[in-house]
Amino acid sequence: MRSVVWLYLFLFVAFFDLHAQYPILTPFAVSLGAAPSFIGLMMGLYSFTHLPGNLLAGYGVDRYGSRIFIMWSLMGAGVLLILQAHVTDPWQLLIVRSISGFVLAFLSPACLALLARYAEDQVQQGKLMAGNGLIHTLASVVSPAAGAYLVSKLGFTMAFQALGIGLLIIGALASVLIRPPQYAKPQSNQAGHEINAAQTSAQAAPVQPIPLRFFLLPLAIACSQGILFFELPFAANALHSVVKTGMLFTAVSLGALFTLSLLFLNRYSAFLRTWLGSFCLALLFFCMAIDTPIPLYVTLFLIGMTKGVTLPALSAHLLQLSGGARYGRIFSTLSIAFSIGSFLGPMLAGQLRSYVSPFFIAFIILMTAITFMPWYRPWQAITVNSKLQRT
Repeated sequence: MRSVVWLYLFLFVAFFDLHAQYPILTPFAVSLGAAPSFIGLMMGLYSFTHLPGNLLAGYGVDRYGSRIFIMWSLMGAGVLLILQAHVTDPWQLLIVRSISGFVLAFLSPACLALLARYAEDQVQQGKLMAGNGLIHTLASVVSPAAGAYLVSKLGFTMAFQALGIGLLIIGALASVLIRPPQYAKPQSNQAGHEINAAQTSAQAAPVQPIPLRFFLLPLAIACSQGILFFELPFAANALHSVVKTGMLFTAVSLGALFTLSLLFLNRYSAFLRTWLGSFCLALLFFCMAIDTPIPLYVTLFLIGMTKGVTLPALSAHLLQLSGGARYGRIFSTLSIAFSIGSFLGPMLAGQLRSYVSPFFIAFIILMTAITFMPWYRPWQAITVNSKLQRT
């Protein structure tokens, strides 16, 4: 499992660099003269350009493996961050961010597919997915405040350059230290088909078709998250203080870290965790929309808690339904849903915030997706998990 440890380390540094931009990107765009509607367009196009990358990643990862996509995605993002440090107007920033969206679209499907292939059964897959969520959250806890601190000490140009150099180094190390799983070598069965150990173990579990409406939920979650990330720099006069903006993002990450640390939650059905977490997330956005007296930091912490429950459960549930094959395409479809939602969220918030609370839009979208979410008889998933654990 040495490769898993290296992959987690690279993921931590990559997520650290990427999340460090969240609290500083909006103030940087404002310093260039960008209006809120333009910032929403920029954030939306960043996610929209994920789509072609997600489509290519689905087939590419299954055919060529994950390592090459992880390496070039990280190194490409590093080069673009260095270029981003030297833009002089909002349109240049829009172009660089749009290209970054395409380059980074390969990273998530490649990493998740590689983690799934490292596992020997579905129980281990669930643990590795939870580990990925924990690493992601740990990085996002410290990175917003660190990014804001870098800007306050070094300025925007030097901060973006430092983050870009970090991604270049990690991408180069990934090409050397990440190895494909040994049991992923193809073996021929009597029928002449190529199989591997992960597929063999996964075929023991019942496979259910994945309706397209299932992906409405990750789309809605990403849309609500895009709205939240767009609105936070404007909340509580945080736009003029990058340090305060970083603390707001850190509150969300701390909440996610808290629930990810509750390892006993993995014993419960992935479907039930997904549904309940999404429902609670929708209620929290409704509370923000009606401006309840709950302190902002408390609400953000609770939102992070729901994310820490929902996102790992969503990935685990997809793995249960995938049948142990075509991980690249499964996670590519999931990434496409996230990309569409991340595109729509900032766009809607930027265009409609003068007429209606963006948080109310997030509430409506989440409740609609929950309503159409397929009911998968979650007690069957509990039975399957218990049988796998006994074996």
